[in-house]
Amino acid sequence: MAKTPEGEIKDQVRKILDEMNAYYFFPAANGYGRTGIPDVIACIGGHFVGIECKAGSKQPTALQQRELDNIEKAEGTGILINADNIDNLKNILENAYERCKLRNRL
Repeated sequence: MAKTPEGEIKDQVRKILDEMNAYYFFPAANGYGRTGIPDVIACIGGHFVGIECKAGSKQPTALQQRELDNIEKAEGTGILINADNIDNLKNILENAYERCKLRNRL
């Protein structure tokens, strides 16, 4: 069975997270959890990351954006990844990790 365009993005995200030795999982969307949770929950060097994956240049729904914003408010990193920025994901994650290290030194 062919992958969906969003599935292709998720595969690329998985590959990058593996290269970075990140802990991550894809929460099951079974109707019992909170609506809008990001597609990927990760921890990189002790830093919490939520990644919402979208096909093409699609944007998150209002509920998904709310969750990404709440992650940011809690000093984690909430990221939208789509075809427009997948090539920058590793840099985005490395920068988030560095900001976390600096914040923890203060």
